[in-house]
Amino acid sequence: MSRTAGEVAATAVALAIERGITVATAESLTAGLVAATLADTPGASGMLQGGVVAYQNSVKAGVLGVSAELLSVVGSVDADVAAAMADGARRACGADVGVSTTGVAGPLAHDGKPVGTVFIGIATSSGSTAHAYSFHGDRPAIRAQAQVAALERLLECLVATDLPHVK
Repeated sequence: MSRTAGEVAATAVALAIERGITVATAESLTAGLVAATLADTPGASGMLQGGVVAYQNSVKAGVLGVSAELLSVVGSVDADVAAAMADGARRACGADVGVSTTGVAGPLAHDGKPVGTVFIGIATSSGSTAHAYSFHGDRPAIRAQAQVAALERLLECLVATDLPHVK
């Protein structure tokens, strides 16, 4: 049985606090759901630095530092954009780890990407990466699946991260 967003967030918050790791978010299609779920968890103030809702490309470029050229070439729903968003959140908020979401919640395809296409970005000082997903359902269902996937990827990163200052 899969865990709920709240259950994954509770584990991630506890582990981040235990290891002394701070986190920042950059969210497009989830529009703050990931940050809100972390913040709903007691103790989140000990690890959540902040978050950016970057629904528009102007925010992705202007606030998060995603290359405007990259956005114009590949569009907003792309693995490289997700990775750059995560790194931008990490840098903007002064966090150890950045997590991002970008994708197509529907009901229509976007920039040639089908509904349900989602990318989750993860960034640390060692670099950034993105993970591709293909979710199904209506708009709220796709956003909820992306929310859980982002929290799961964050948790995986927290388990694996070997930062110099981490306990």
